[in-house]
Amino acid sequence: MDSMKSSEIDQQVREISRRAFLGRGAAAGLGSVALGCLAGKDHLAAPQPAGKWRGVVNPLHHAAKAKRVIFLYQAGGPSQFETFDYKPELARMHGKPMPESFTRGQQIAQLQGQKLICYGPQFGFRRFGKSGQEIMEQFTAIGGIADDICIIRSMWGEQINHDPAHQLMNTGSIITGRPSMGSWLLYGLGAETEDLPGFVVLLSQGRGGQNQPIANRQWAAGFLPSRFQGVKLNSIGDPVLYIRNPDGLAQGLQRDSIAAINNLNRLRHESTGDPEIMTRVSQYEMAFRMQTSVPELTDMSREPKSILDMYGATPGDGSFASNCLLARRLAERGVRFIQLYHRDWDHHLNVPANIPLKAEEVDRATAALITDLKQRGMLDDTLVIWGGEFGRTPMSQSGNGRDHHIKAFSYMLAGGGIRPGITWGSTDELGYAAAENPVSINDLHATMLHLLGINHLRLTVKYQGIDARLTNVGGEVVKGILA
Repeated sequence: MDSMKSSEIDQQVREISRRAFLGRGAAAGLGSVALGCLAGKDHLAAPQPAGKWRGVVNPLHHAAKAKRVIFLYQAGGPSQFETFDYKPELARMHGKPMPESFTRGQQIAQLQGQKLICYGPQFGFRRFGKSGQEIMEQFTAIGGIADDICIIRSMWGEQINHDPAHQLMNTGSIITGRPSMGSWLLYGLGAETEDLPGFVVLLSQGRGGQNQPIANRQWAAGFLPSRFQGVKLNSIGDPVLYIRNPDGLAQGLQRDSIAAINNLNRLRHESTGDPEIMTRVSQYEMAFRMQTSVPELTDMSREPKSILDMYGATPGDGSFASNCLLARRLAERGVRFIQLYHRDWDHHLNVPANIPLKAEEVDRATAALITDLKQRGMLDDTLVIWGGEFGRTPMSQSGNGRDHHIKAFSYMLAGGGIRPGITWGSTDELGYAAAENPVSINDLHATMLHLLGINHLRLTVKYQGIDARLTNVGGEVVKGILA
């Protein structure tokens, strides 16, 4: 009898998590006080329900201009000198020594100890549209929508190598384990869809650059529950592995199996209070609904040939163009944050040969996405962002390439409350550093959140004793680019 009681007690102890013990144990009063100190009003201490997540910013902090974000992430670091920041003085200095006054004591990635030589823009720029924005002549399609876009020439960052720079751009911090911007948005606002993930990631790979890896942690939920992490859809083959039921398994039987598993999970959650169990429940439900929604999402048979031609898309080929078209379809179906990674922008060698390849891959599709959204009445409430983790040096590497550069780079934005047809900020005469209206990565995040109706200072989670947020310890809304 005594041994049976001891066994039962051991089993109960194993069933109780630390959080459940503090909240429900003999010292419940003290435990509740401790949790109350640790958990601010924005903390995820309480178990999260399964089903549709409606966000913690409810109501919004202020009126929103945008409902969703499509981030066209150009991984590897596009050169601002061959995209959006023409420097005639750098062209004049081509082949001459870089003035030491610019580079003395500055951080350089791979050119340490080498003779620094000015490397002028390799392609001409033209003024496009009524706004007269200067854009590289290879970007003829983007030039065609110059009056719909805002170019930021004065971006700057802090991390000069790819992986930590991706970390900073995606999470606002170089500290690993922080939630990505898409996770923050999904946590803050929820999604407008129950049949697809609220945060979707698509990858494509092009030609003419070093293929830098993109780690899954760039779309991770960090210390937020894992239900807020991004879901990567495959660009070639089945978008999601095992999306179809195996032979012999009927849809009704699959539904019954999931219901039984989720009932067991709910019982488990009642005994432990672990919020990740409810994440598991919601993800099982989502996976079941995706068996119908994902094949419909990726079925391009109803897209007119004129739309496919506008994007230059061949569905199923895994290209940036096809992913742009898929991004529009995801946006139509209520996905909150859609991030496209297009790799191969790392041009340490042969800029003259490689930039035209990248322009061929992204120019037409980028312009088509913005045009398509506008024609459908979606651009006004869709924020489109185009840019990479950093820029490139005004000095040459290996004679015809450019090294990593964080003191200045360019971004392009459109829709979602952004002032169209303007160029914001500037760099010095050689394009080495942001000179007028510098914009940090935290500023970019603060502005994005603002357009979505969120005060970046108020979207916080108590973590390790601090009110953690996407904008870390900085960030100001760039009011000059707001419509």
